[in-house]
Amino acid sequence: MQRKSFAGMPCPIARSLEHVGEWWSILILRDAFRGVRRFEDFRESLGVAPNMLTRRLNSLVEAGLLRRELYCEHPPRHEYRLTERGKDFRPVLLALLAWGNRHFPAEGEGVMLVDTESGARIDPILVDRHTGRALERGSYELAPSLAASAATRPALADEPRRRKCASSDAASPARSPAQRDQPKDR
Repeated sequence: MQRKSFAGMPCPIARSLEHVGEWWSILILRDAFRGVRRFEDFRESLGVAPNMLTRRLNSLVEAGLLRRELYCEHPPRHEYRLTERGKDFRPVLLALLAWGNRHFPAEGEGVMLVDTESGARIDPILVDRHTGRALERGSYELAPSLAASAATRPALADEPRRRKCASSDAASPARSPAQRDQPKDR
């Protein structure tokens, strides 16, 4: 089966998946944030076939998430370092970590986020950079940007109407993450 390209789609999520939607790519980025830089170290950490690792590393370099730096000339060997674009992927990884811990917890001790000063567990949330407000259900909506396609505009224009009619849950007050995990009283 031939893979469909998302590069030309109007949706920014689809376009992002074009570059990081393959699971090895996300795990390579995870390891890069942990300080892994060399091919053999990625291969050992991930247990991935060398040809697959080569393809994924090349793809991440082409997408501008990693840069390749020569560290040995004979034989030629490279390190892979996060670019600014790659570093901007950190919140996505932290959100995946928190979501995975909440919905697919490991048996025993897994990986968790903790405050560097107090050691207390951290439960990340998404906030607006300008106002500091948490982005919770009902506090935002999707709107077309100036670059939105003609097909995207009508779909987003219907969004508020669909949200109001979708279910009684959409009309109820915002619930905390702990409340959302509990069944609602009927």
